[in-house]
Amino acid sequence: MILSNKNIGDLPSSTLVSVLQQRAAQLPNIKIFSFLEDGESIAVDITYAEIDRRARAIAARLQMMDLKGERALLLFPPGLEFIVNFLGCLYAGVIAVPAYPPRLNKAMPRLRSVAIDSQASVGLTTDTIYKNLEKRVDHKPFLKDFHWIVAKEYSIGEENKWKDNEILPDHLAFLQYTSGSTSAPKGVMVSHENLIHNLRVIRDGFPVEENDIGVSWLPCYHDMGLIGGLLEPIFSNVPTILMSPVSFIQKPFRWLSAISKYGGNISGGPNFGYQHCVDNITPEQRETLDLSSWRVAFTGAEPIRMETLEIFKETFAPHGFNPESFYPCYGLAEATLLVSGNKLPSKIKTKKVVKKSMQKDIAEVVNGDESDAQVLVGAGLGLPGQEVVIVHPINFRRIPEGQVGEIWVSGPSVAKGYWNRPEETELVFNAFLRNSRDKPFLRTGDLGFMGDSQLYITGRLKDLIIIRGRNHYPQDIEATVKQAHTAIALDAGAAFSVDRNGEEKLIIVQEIKRTHRNVFNFDEVVEAIRLAVVQAHGIQLDGFILIKPVSIPKTSSGKIQRYVSKTQYLADELNVIAAWHASDELNSDTVVEAVGTGITKLTH
Repeated sequence: MILSNKNIGDLPSSTLVSVLQQRAAQLPNIKIFSFLEDGESIAVDITYAEIDRRARAIAARLQMMDLKGERALLLFPPGLEFIVNFLGCLYAGVIAVPAYPPRLNKAMPRLRSVAIDSQASVGLTTDTIYKNLEKRVDHKPFLKDFHWIVAKEYSIGEENKWKDNEILPDHLAFLQYTSGSTSAPKGVMVSHENLIHNLRVIRDGFPVEENDIGVSWLPCYHDMGLIGGLLEPIFSNVPTILMSPVSFIQKPFRWLSAISKYGGNISGGPNFGYQHCVDNITPEQRETLDLSSWRVAFTGAEPIRMETLEIFKETFAPHGFNPESFYPCYGLAEATLLVSGNKLPSKIKTKKVVKKSMQKDIAEVVNGDESDAQVLVGAGLGLPGQEVVIVHPINFRRIPEGQVGEIWVSGPSVAKGYWNRPEETELVFNAFLRNSRDKPFLRTGDLGFMGDSQLYITGRLKDLIIIRGRNHYPQDIEATVKQAHTAIALDAGAAFSVDRNGEEKLIIVQEIKRTHRNVFNFDEVVEAIRLAVVQAHGIQLDGFILIKPVSIPKTSSGKIQRYVSKTQYLADELNVIAAWHASDELNSDTVVEAVGTGITKLTH
C-alpha cells in the first residue's frame, strides 16, 4: 500500500505525457493510485510504470487507426481503466472526450449530445458497456458510426509499438463537456499548456507537500474529479486513494474512513458532500475516525454554505478535523479548473450581506443580526498567473470593490474556447475591458464581488431573475422554499422567471418528498410557499408546480438545471403531481383526489 513518496519537484515538462514518462522512469514502483472497489477494501492498485505501459499499449492501437487529432469518446465506470485509457489518448495525440456511461435501458440525451457535438469517431469502453450499447444501436442512430475499442489486457511488448509523436503545448488534450445546467453541454477545448498550467496552479495553491496522500470519490467525467482527483496526483506525485461516487453516496462514512485509515492529506468535494457526511454518519461511526491528517479540505463547484461548514466543523472537530483546513475555492471548466483559493491554514473569510442591496448590484455588508442578510463565503484570491476582475456585464467597465458584477478571468489556464462554436467562443473567451485591448478575458457568467481582497460568488448571470427592476438570485428563493414546508424535498427545486404579457413572473418547480407522496395538503403547501417567498423576497409567486420525487432536471454532477426545468415547464413536459397558478382558482379536494387515483398532471 501507499506509504511514502518523494516529490521530484517542478518537472520541466510541457505535457502530462512527458510528466508521466519521467515519473515512470524515476519512480517506476510507486503505487500512484489505489482503487477501493466497494469503497472500503482495496481491489487493485497501479504503479507509474504500469500506467505508462498500459497507456502506451492503448496509444499504439489508436495510432494504428491513424486517429491523431480525432475525438475519442471514453465510456468507463470509475476505476483504473478510465485513467489508462484517458492517458492512452493523450499519448496518441487523440482528443479524449470523457462522458458519463449510460445506464442500462435508460435514456441518454446527454451522451447523444456529447457524441454528436464532439464528432467523435471512436469510442473506448468496457465489454459490459459495449454489450449494453450494442443492443441499442438500432434505436440510437448516433451510435452506428462509432468504431468501438473494448478494454482488454494488453500483452507484454504491445506498448513497444507506440511511436512518440510530437505533441505541442497548444495541441488539444481533451474536451471537457460542461454540465449543461443552462443549455446544451458544450465542449471546452483544454490544451496541454492549459492543463499543465492549472495543475501547477493547484499544486502551488493548496499547496501540495512532500509525502502527501490524496483521497477522492469525485466523478472522473467532470473537471474537479478528472483534473483534481486523477491528473493532479500524477503531476504532483501524490499517491491517491480512489472510490466511486456511488460508494460515497451510498455510505458517506467510506470517504472519511479512507482519509482516517490511509492518512489522507488532500481531499474534498462540493458543499453537498460535507452535508451528506453530517446527515448520514452515525455517532458510533464518528468515534472510529481520526481526521487529524486532513490538511486541505477543498470545497467548490456549487454554492458554499457557511452553515454547512459550521456544522461539519462542530460534528467532526472532536475527531481530529481542523477547521482551518477548509479550502473554499472557485473554478470552472472554461478555466481548466481552479481559479481562486486561500493560503492554508486559515480561517474561513465571510461577508454578511444585505440581500436587498444585491438586488441593486451592491454588496452592503452588515455586522449585526439583520433578518435580511446572507452570509457569503470567500473563495480566496486569484492564484498565480490568474487575473480575476469584476466587470459590469453590459458596459464592460471594471467596477469597484463591493459592487456586484460578472467575474472575468485571464491567464494561461483559460481554455481555447468551445468546440465547433466560434461565435460563442468569441463572445465568452475573447472579451475585453472597455477602452482596453490589453488582453482577452473569459466571461464566466458568474456574478460576484471583491471584498478585502476576497472573491465572493453571488449567483449566475443567466439564472438571475429580474422582476420589476430588482435582481433575485434563484438559489436564495429555492433555499426559502425548501424550509417553508415539511413536504418539500431538499435541494430539489428550481426557481425561474417567465414572460407573461411583457412582465417577468416567478415560477417554482419543486419535488415532493417520497414520504409525503400520497399524504399532503396541496392548499397548505402552496400557501406556505407563497407566504415564505413574499416575506423573504418581496415578490409574488405566479406558479408553483409540485413534481414527482427524483424528477427535477439535474446535471450528471447533481446541479439543478433551471434552464431545462423552465424549458420543460413551458413545453408541458414535467412529471407533475399538482400545479397552482395565480390566475387559477385553488381546489385542494380535486388535487388530493387526482393524486390518489394516480393522475400525474393537474393544473388548477
